[in-house]
Amino acid sequence: METKIVQFYKRGKKVNIRRLQAFGFFSFRFVSSFGFRILSFRPVLLLLVVLAFPGRAEAHLINTGFGPFYDGLMHLFVTPEDLLQVIALALLAGLRGPVVGRTVLFALPVSWLFGSIAGLLLAAQLALPAASAVMAIVLGALVAADKRLRFDIIIAITIAAGFVNGALNGMELARTGSGTLLVLGVATSVFVALALLAGQTASLRAMWARTTARVAGSWIAASGLFMLGWALRAT
Repeated sequence: METKIVQFYKRGKKVNIRRLQAFGFFSFRFVSSFGFRILSFRPVLLLLVVLAFPGRAEAHLINTGFGPFYDGLMHLFVTPEDLLQVIALALLAGLRGPVVGRTVLFALPVSWLFGSIAGLLLAAQLALPAASAVMAIVLGALVAADKRLRFDIIIAITIAAGFVNGALNGMELARTGSGTLLVLGVATSVFVALALLAGQTASLRAMWARTTARVAGSWIAASGLFMLGWALRAT
């Protein structure tokens, strides 16, 4: 009798595991199809980049009362178009493993810092209101698709995103008379956010947890679409 009960329990456990695997498979199919549909529309993405022509932009500055460095620390968290991209890059790097995560952890803040310094020095009256939205859409779609990109491609995407966002931030901050100490605070906040998110993502092993990270990527892409609509409407 005891043997039959144990066999019945094991049979039921196998059935539940199969159901969970089937649910995970269809979840992956759904999330991947969303990401690949966005990535397959290359002409549409090219059109979105073309539509990101210069317009008027406002710097998201907050006065903490503790000095420019701490103002820079808070800058990332009050700028959703930048924060979404940092989250997407952290998820993208974390899903690819600890080695990629550690490399992105240093590549993004450094490229962001150099881009910000370049923007401060140029101080050009140039703004791309839809550029951040387009990058958020692309990065979110890459996370949702969970496509195994080569190491050098991920690093190139990271450096490009960091430098472009840093340059845009630097040009905005130059119009407010901000200095390099504030820019250093922004780069530090990028490093801290990446360290927390990428580290946690790299430790994910369960299928449902990785699926959750990919769904978060699809939400980032959807948020980017909303931001793109607002940016184009404002112009």
